[in-house]
Amino acid sequence: MEGFGGDEHMMGTSIMAVQFKDGVVLGADSRTTTGSFIANRVTNKITRVHEKIFVCRSGSAADTQTLSDYVTYYLKMHCGETGEAPAVKTAASLFQQLCYANKNHLLAGVIVAGVDQDGPSVWTIPLGGTLIKQPFSIGGSGSTYIFGYCDANYRPNMTQDECVNFVVNALTLAMARDGSSGGLIRTVVLTRDGAVRNMIPGDRLNRIWEG
Repeated sequence: MEGFGGDEHMMGTSIMAVQFKDGVVLGADSRTTTGSFIANRVTNKITRVHEKIFVCRSGSAADTQTLSDYVTYYLKMHCGETGEAPAVKTAASLFQQLCYANKNHLLAGVIVAGVDQDGPSVWTIPLGGTLIKQPFSIGGSGSTYIFGYCDANYRPNMTQDECVNFVVNALTLAMARDGSSGGLIRTVVLTRDGAVRNMIPGDRLNRIWEG
């Protein structure tokens, strides 16, 4: 297959994170592509970089995995030096610095979300290395299809269950429309009590009308 071996592993992706009163909800699809081929149907795109801080990854799989490894290492060093758990903004700033300093060499867009002593927060680092704090964030190729849905359905002060439903419904829509997103949906609900992971198989997602 000409071109199969030389293409970079990409995560044509739909990722999302939403803040609620007591924590954050992160979600992502699971499809990884190599050119026009699906290389992995069950990729985990939600990576833990510290006990209460996670990152949703989009772009080059190799780039974002390496960035996550670097930030995990730096946060461990930070904890050892200060004796305290890192702030979510610290993790987001590390991602931002690495992405911006290497913006001509990396293809990486990430969403950092977690809980610290100041409460829950969501930070977006799109391609190029900008750092933006938002109440919710969407990213990846599938996000272009759901801006309208998210703007119409997001409400401040949603409950945990409402945030989970919001994330799952938005990602279901993105996966139905974006050919580079698919597989199943993984979610992480993160509070001060810890993280709870969940997985929804593709055949159990709501059916989206396709004319």
